[in-house]
Amino acid sequence: MDAWIPTLLHWLALPEFGLSTVFVIALISATLLPMGSEPAVIGLLQLRPDLFWPAIFVATAGNTLGGMVSWWMGRGAQRAWSATHRASRPKRSRHERLAHVWLRRWGPKTCLLSWLPIVGDPLCAVAGWLHLPFWPCSAYMAVGKFLRYLVMTSALVWALA
Repeated sequence: MDAWIPTLLHWLALPEFGLSTVFVIALISATLLPMGSEPAVIGLLQLRPDLFWPAIFVATAGNTLGGMVSWWMGRGAQRAWSATHRASRPKRSRHERLAHVWLRRWGPKTCLLSWLPIVGDPLCAVAGWLHLPFWPCSAYMAVGKFLRYLVMTSALVWALA
């Protein structure tokens, strides 16, 4: 059963499949798994500098799709939690109440911050938990993630040149 994993990793590591590798890594890194996708983008660009814009767009698409998966995971977790805790509502800490008010106030625009390290990916899940609208959240995620890849990749390519 596990024999397909090395084959898949070998296939994704081939230079002609570089963009698919960037997509998969960007998607996985946007879920709640602690992983960064910038090394994959920079590695590809070291091999193929001509793929700068395609790499940015593919990484943005993969990372945005991963954020959308996190949104749905948050939505599903909220439904499961609500079904099991209907009778008792635990008290929230002051910080939890402030975060809840802040997210409700700014709505989907908070997903612009989904590019931030540590808090960005859970922010997408919290947006789903709070039932913020899916498509506006996805659009703001895409803008934030695109800007991150553009700035980070440009800076790293310039620094390594």
